[in-house]
Amino acid sequence: MSEKDIEEMMYREGVQLLKKRYGDREGGVGVIRIEDGRLLTSVWCETNNSCVDLCAETGAILEAFKYDKKITHSLCVVNDNGTLKILTPCGVCQERLYYFGGDVMCAISNPDNLLIFKPLKELQPYYWRDDKR
Repeated sequence: MSEKDIEEMMYREGVQLLKKRYGDREGGVGVIRIEDGRLLTSVWCETNNSCVDLCAETGAILEAFKYDKKITHSLCVVNDNGTLKILTPCGVCQERLYYFGGDVMCAISNPDNLLIFKPLKELQPYYWRDDKR
């Protein structure tokens, strides 16, 4: 399967879950691909206290930990007032993803909302840890 096929499959999976879970309402979905080819999905968790909200990718990242599988790709897609948008992983999620190495391919936000993936190490070229995985 080509990189483009993987990326498009992840996007379709994310949009499908977004529509199933949220309908036309605002919401966010994370799609993680692990080394055995499985796609893991999760949704964002908004609470009454925004300090404890969780990003859309968090559940799927934790599932990868549970299965002890390396993450190869990460995508977050949201419905923002009726517009589907791709979001770059936030700084906290980038830290979580870096556990799996700088080669994790991450979907990134862009003005044209195109499906573009970049290696995590390009998102964080000056990563602070000496023991990069």
